[in-house]
Amino acid sequence: RLFSEDLKQAGYQLIYSGKWHVSAEEGPEDRGFTQLYPPVSNRQYQKRENRPDMSEWNKYKHLAQESKDKSKCSDGHIHRPGYPDYSHFGTRDNPFNDQDVVDAACTKIADLDHNQPFFMYVGTLGPHDPYYVPQQFLDLYDLDDIKLPDSFDDQMLDKPALYRRSRRAFDQLTETEHREAIRHYLAFCSYEDYLFGQLVQRLEEQALLSNTIVIYVSDHGDYMGEHGLWTKGLPCFDEAYHVCSMIGYGPVAAKGKTVDDFVSLTDYAPTILELAGVEPDSKLPGLSLRPFLIEEESKKQDEWRREIYTQSNGNEQYGIQRSVFDRHYKLVYNGFDEDEFYDLKKDPDQMVNLAKKAEYRSIIYQYYQKLWKFAYNHEDVIINPYIMTALADYGPGIAFE
Repeated sequence: RLFSEDLKQAGYQLIYSGKWHVSAEEGPEDRGFTQLYPPVSNRQYQKRENRPDMSEWNKYKHLAQESKDKSKCSDGHIHRPGYPDYSHFGTRDNPFNDQDVVDAACTKIADLDHNQPFFMYVGTLGPHDPYYVPQQFLDLYDLDDIKLPDSFDDQMLDKPALYRRSRRAFDQLTETEHREAIRHYLAFCSYEDYLFGQLVQRLEEQALLSNTIVIYVSDHGDYMGEHGLWTKGLPCFDEAYHVCSMIGYGPVAAKGKTVDDFVSLTDYAPTILELAGVEPDSKLPGLSLRPFLIEEESKKQDEWRREIYTQSNGNEQYGIQRSVFDRHYKLVYNGFDEDEFYDLKKDPDQMVNLAKKAEYRSIIYQYYQKLWKFAYNHEDVIINPYIMTALADYGPGIAFE
């Protein structure tokens, strides 16, 4: 059950525009929303067989007819033998049709029933790879001002081999192309800010800002050249997980306040429900952010979470992973390779993996305890004891010591 269903049951009108990245078998309409864009009926979400679609092979048949000696042909071009070539950045009007997503939402805002509360989700796809942006936003940034990140030259020799394998394709790019890609990514962020401004302006025109809470957030970050990596994926570096968010308008009183506590995307469902005065139908894993937004003083530090946990159950073809980190240390359990352990105070860029250092074993043990306790409390069942799959340095049993 999604929190949207609780809102629907409480009498909210639910509106959805943009990317639906929740299920291939259901659409927004199945979870209480009226879908604006793209205009897709939930009849188009049909149960699929749990196997790859053989029609995907057609693209590879066409590839076989192309030159096997294709060379690098333009800035940002990455050649991948046997795979479609990849163009990392460029210019394009209305990338991913995000303007259409926002236009549909703006039109609906002007046509809302003001006698009924509403919840609207507007899901643009940018700033996503490949980084194709309108020229006017690219012009906001000067390539000479773009610097490569401090960790760019990290060859990750002390990190999982998959991380190095992930970097391999991007090593085709020159340093100038990496800087150009950063420029395009920043331009994409500015473009998304511009689209967000259109939504806020429409709410203001309809005199809705005084009683409407607005949340601006992303689902993930981008490595953006950190450790020589791009886009997002399994490498458990902060850049993919640490996203910014803004909450304002309506009853939000903490204007201009910056919160640097450990906040999770799982906190948004309980926050929205509490601000709407709606009781959730089931227990939610996150915490409500209301104390940071409404009350004069936020919760005391000892009353808020002190760690953040991440989880991956695989990305297409790879990747059982769990992590836990706080202000000092970060443990990454990789079910597919060696673990990672970083001292974030001494090494904020996560350049030196300490997982095999004997002097850290007792600390690593403590963080494994945290990880497994969290797994137990959140009904995570990645605990198969078979000798060929139980590869953690310290198993789930230490959670109960």
